[in-house]
Amino acid sequence: MFDYLNIIFLETYKILFLLVPVLVSVAMIVWLDRRVWAFVQKRRGPNVVGPFGLFQSLADALKYLFKEIIIPASANKIIFILAPIITMTLALIGWAVIPFGENFVVADINVGILYLFAVSSLSVYGIIMGGWASNSKYPFLGAIRSAAQMVSYEVSIGVIIINVLLCAGSLNLKDIVIAQENMWFIIPLFPMFVIFFISALAETNRPPFDLPEAEAELVAGYQTEYSGMMYAMFWLGEYANILLMCALGSILFLGGWLAPIEIFPFNFIPDFVWLIFKILFLFILFALVKAIVPRYRYDQLMKLGWKIFLPMSLIWVVLTASYLFYFNLLPGN
Repeated sequence: MFDYLNIIFLETYKILFLLVPVLVSVAMIVWLDRRVWAFVQKRRGPNVVGPFGLFQSLADALKYLFKEIIIPASANKIIFILAPIITMTLALIGWAVIPFGENFVVADINVGILYLFAVSSLSVYGIIMGGWASNSKYPFLGAIRSAAQMVSYEVSIGVIIINVLLCAGSLNLKDIVIAQENMWFIIPLFPMFVIFFISALAETNRPPFDLPEAEAELVAGYQTEYSGMMYAMFWLGEYANILLMCALGSILFLGGWLAPIEIFPFNFIPDFVWLIFKILFLFILFALVKAIVPRYRYDQLMKLGWKIFLPMSLIWVVLTASYLFYFNLLPGN
């Protein structure tokens, strides 16, 4: 009995040890997002609430916490309430398989990449539920756009992951990182990294692919009828999902927790610090794209996904498999 309780306590501690930093990081990431936009546009950004505006995200969170939650009279109330909860929950449970070090992961499962891909694919359901349950045309249009967009770019991401799996020979995220000890996969698979990065922007509804919540066309898209803490849960889920995609990109292409060079003083820096640096680097690129690149039209978005990225990623799978087979470099040979 006591052993069973100890296991429950240990697993609960591990989950909280992971989720609390993720939620705090989301608040800090929003601050960093705004600071990067301000830097590109030559303005100050958050600089009043706290030193360098660091408490601005906390002030926003308190504002959402005390704002009234309004549910439209014609909305499907149960689904309307469930939508932001599902969005935030799915964004958080994906972090369970992210390895921050060789022995620093909540759930070290053999099919970690499939679990992560499945969880990120399910996130579209929260958006669809929120848009449909609102019983309003703008949220519904935003939900339909998001469904088509996320499905389109998940196909490309799935094919890109096949390239990495061919090189690593494992579905385990720790094994994928260890396979990059001699050379990070970004070097032989650089075109796939570029396509993955752009597809991740579309997968997370980031500019220039933020068509599901385009304020010039759809007010706020699927979030239009939400307010207070329910709106904040969509916001938390969106940024947690962005960080999750940055972590996945770091693990697949940038060596995860591995240092760039195993020399002094790099080899004295803890493993998880390297992964955090790489996640921040990718997120800064996400923020720069938002500040620099204009929004795509919807037909351009679909054309890019189906007519350019998908054929390119399929061709690269054939080239990667052929190269590894010809030179007898397939894992396990």
